[in-house]
Amino acid sequence: MTTTVARPRVLVVDDAAYNREVLVQNLEDEYEMLQAADGVVAVVIARAQLPDVILMDLSLPGIDGWEAVRLLRGDPATAWIPIVAVTAHAMAGDEGRALASGCDDYLPKPVDEAILLVKVRAWVVRGRKRRAASQACD
Repeated sequence: MTTTVARPRVLVVDDAAYNREVLVQNLEDEYEMLQAADGVVAVVIARAQLPDVILMDLSLPGIDGWEAVRLLRGDPATAWIPIVAVTAHAMAGDEGRALASGCDDYLPKPVDEAILLVKVRAWVVRGRKRRAASQACD
């Protein structure tokens, strides 16, 4: 009997199709990829699909990434999901602001592909542990 382990899911949220495509191309060999072009769709997909990691642009139409993070952190069903800010906000203080807003990590654009892979792999492991802990509390 063969057991199939589901590939980890990564939700990429960016309003620029090119930016989404760059991230997807770097990750699709290892991960099931989900995509959203705005904060509203990101929250809907996150709640329905429960990805292992979310890569979140912070400057989005509709509700921005800051608000999407707040909504996801406020929902017990999605609060455990690791969120990595992937953003052009690369000025002094932006990383601290992203982390203070509820993001778990920060990647400035343009994204270094090697660092992207290392961070996503690490957050998938941490996210799965968080998921297990959150389900144990239910």
